[in-house]
Parts: sequence; structure tokens; C-alpha cells
Amino acid sequence: MREVIVDCALYRQGRRAERPEDFSAALREARSAAETFLWIGLHEPTEAEFDRVTRDFGLHPLAVEDSLHAHQRPKLEIYADSLFLVLKPVDYDERDSTLSSGELMVFVGDSFVLTVRHGRTNPLGSVRARLESDPEVLRHGPTAVMYAVSDTVVDHYLEVAAALHTDLEELEAAVFARNARAGSRDTASRIYEFKRRALEFRRATTPLTDPITRLTGARVPFVHKDARVFFRDVADHLSRVNEQVESIDRLLTDILSAYLAQMGVRQNDDMRKISAWAAMFAVPTALAGVYGMNFTHMPELHQVWGYPVTLLLMVTICVVLFWIFKRRDWF
Repeated sequence: MREVIVDCALYRQGRRAERPEDFSAALREARSAAETFLWIGLHEPTEAEFDRVTRDFGLHPLAVEDSLHAHQRPKLEIYADSLFLVLKPVDYDERDSTLSSGELMVFVGDSFVLTVRHGRTNPLGSVRARLESDPEVLRHGPTAVMYAVSDTVVDHYLEVAAALHTDLEELEAAVFARNARAGSRDTASRIYEFKRRALEFRRATTPLTDPITRLTGARVPFVHKDARVFFRDVADHLSRVNEQVESIDRLLTDILSAYLAQMGVRQNDDMRKISAWAAMFAVPTALAGVYGMNFTHMPELHQVWGYPVTLLLMVTICVVLFWIFKRRDWF
């Protein structure tokens, strides 16, 4: 168990007491003492490792199954002995423009908080350190931990959304750049990659609206009544995030439409140029074909001026066609 336990601590009146050797005994102590709770953090436990925690904390089998297999949408489940909140932390690497997401399950009971993390994205280290530096907030017990975790995750969504907007502006500039033709294939792949990142981000933020909204209500057990106003603040931040996600999605759709329209215009320009060159080459080809038929009775073939006049005629017609096409912006 020590390999999967990231941290385990008993808190009395908002202050960290010690790291217990046996979390089962620590849980009994937390339940028997006032203003005391146990906070355990786990990272990708196996079924065997999580079995003991399930028995001691009395966790619901369905919540346990979700915690072990992950790949869950953000949600809030209410059971008889605990709350079960699923969050999807998101991290964005601006250097290589990659978005990675993990999963964070939070169990909240009368005297305990249990967090189960999957993936590399880890917002809990900063949350625990920040709460331990503010005992007045931590005195509110497990509710304070659940609020701090959800608030940290949602606030980081805002940072990710801002970074995505910055990269989106660069992508928009690349689409409308004068030399966009040279990198058209790369631009198309960048647009679709960006849409995939935006979709993954949406999967983390949009489903979280309903769980956070429910936590602001009065019918959710194990949530301190004074914490509802704080969850309303989280809901407000999440609403801003979802608005930005919608904005990113609309801009991407507009950029993709503009890019496809540009590609259509460029293809039409190319076809006009090809048609213009074909028309110019058709004239000398036709004249040469006529005089290449070798009929006996073609009087101009026996004239001294026949050859230069024919060449001059070809050049003149080609120049006139070029001038006409140039005026019509076919070149």
C-alpha cells in the first residue's frame, strides 16, 4: 500500500497531526474525535491494493469500480456513507502544443477524504500544501478539501483556455498569411489537431457543470452549509471556462471554413491559369497542324514571306491572348 499512497495524514482542528502507520486506526480515531478527519491520497491503485480501503471506509462497490478502471466522465454520485466526485485535471504543454488529461476521484465522508488519481496530471500536491498553510480553512473538514481540489482544477482550466487562445491566434495568422500556400498541408493538419485538443478539453469541462451546480444546493450530504457559496464561485469560474471553450470551438470552425474556402479559390485560380496557357498553346498548335498536312495546292507555302508571316501570326495571337487573360487576372 505504501507504494500507491502518495500522502496520508490526520488533521485536528485544521492542523496536520501526524502520518499514521495504520490508516484503519487513524480512521477510527478521526470518527471518534471532534474536528478531526483523515486525508489519504492514492495513485493508480490495483484492485488488491484498493480492497482494504474499500472495506475500512465502507465505499460503494460502483464507486470503487469507477475508481479502479477510470475513463469516467466528470460526475457526482451520492451514496449512503460518502460522496463520490470525479474530476478530469488537464495540463497543456505550450512547447509542443500537447494537451494531456488525467482523472481524479474524490471520496468524501463524515471524517475522511480519499483521493484516487490516474495519469500524470497532479494538482493535489499544491492543494495539500496550500490548505495546510491555512488551518482556518482546513478546520471545515473534508468539505474544505473537496472545494480546494475542485477550485484548483477549474482555475487551471482557465490557464489552459488562455494558452489555447494564444495558440489559436497563431494558427489563425498562419491560415491568412500571404505565404499560406507553401504550408497548406501543414496548416490543415494543425487545424485538425487543434480541434482534437479542443474536443478533449471540452470533455473535461462541460460535464463538470452539473456536479458543481449540485454542490451549491442544500440537498447534498457531507457538504458544510458555509461551503455552498464557495462552490458557487467554482461554478462561476467553470461557466467562464465553458464560454471560452465554446468560443474556441466556434473560432476553429470559422478558421476551417475560411481555410477550405481559400483552398477552393486557389484551385480555381490554378485551373484558370492552366486553361489560359492551354488556350495560348492551342493557337500555334492549330496553325502548325494546318501547315503540316502537306497538301499540294497550298499557295502560301511557295511564297518567300510564308514562313515568317506564319510565325509572326502565332506570336501576335499569343501576345493578344496573354494580354486579354492578364486583364482578367488569369495570370
